[in-house]
Amino acid sequence: MSISRDTLLQSLDALLQPERFKDYGPNGLQVEGKAQIARIVSGVTASRALIDAAIAQQADAIFVHHGLFWRGQDGRITGWMKQRLQRLLAHDISLFAYHLPLDAHPQWGNNACLGQALGWAADARFGEQELGCVASVDYPSAQALAAHIERVLGRSATLVVPPGAAPIRRVAWCSGGAQGYFEAAIAAGADAFVTGEISEPQAHLAREMGVAFIAAGHHATERYGAPAVAAHVAALHGLEHVFIDIDNPA
Repeated sequence: MSISRDTLLQSLDALLQPERFKDYGPNGLQVEGKAQIARIVSGVTASRALIDAAIAQQADAIFVHHGLFWRGQDGRITGWMKQRLQRLLAHDISLFAYHLPLDAHPQWGNNACLGQALGWAADARFGEQELGCVASVDYPSAQALAAHIERVLGRSATLVVPPGAAPIRRVAWCSGGAQGYFEAAIAAGADAFVTGEISEPQAHLAREMGVAFIAAGHHATERYGAPAVAAHVAALHGLEHVFIDIDNPA
């Protein structure tokens, strides 16, 4: 069974509502491929490795969180950009990419699915464009919380623990590179903040404000939304779907 490329785009746009977001690049169809789509491959980033894997899967379309085009980048089609585009165009594969809309979706988004994987039920949102989530939890310490996250995500995390041992009753999280949301998480009443990355200022802020900071990996915290959305839309239209997780230590 197949559907038109335009029908798939309309379905994704209706679900993710990209018009609601101020984003860092174009959401939706980034590279136009064949007119009919029967098989979708999803992944986190439109890397050459993912594109090659999608070609091997005979995909008609790729659905990702991190696409090819970003605000302020060099617009020349050379080097790695040429290599990626050349493969997509040679095999007539469409590339669909949704950034902040995929983070934010309340059921199928990165933050919602990350919370589900970790066993947290969000009861509040915070931060710019309300991308972040907050939930009530019960961990005896920040170390216990970090250990739980490491078990679920299958990788080590960076933990900054403020002075003094305290239980974690409220956790805030925002996937990927959301370290800039830390102060908003503190204002939202969090005892701990979980995201993908940490920058130098956040370590000092965690110690001074008494709120734990856990950086669990950009890729590791954002590998849930793309397959969830793609599987949902594929099921709606009777399409085939395969998720390909390209390992990334970052």
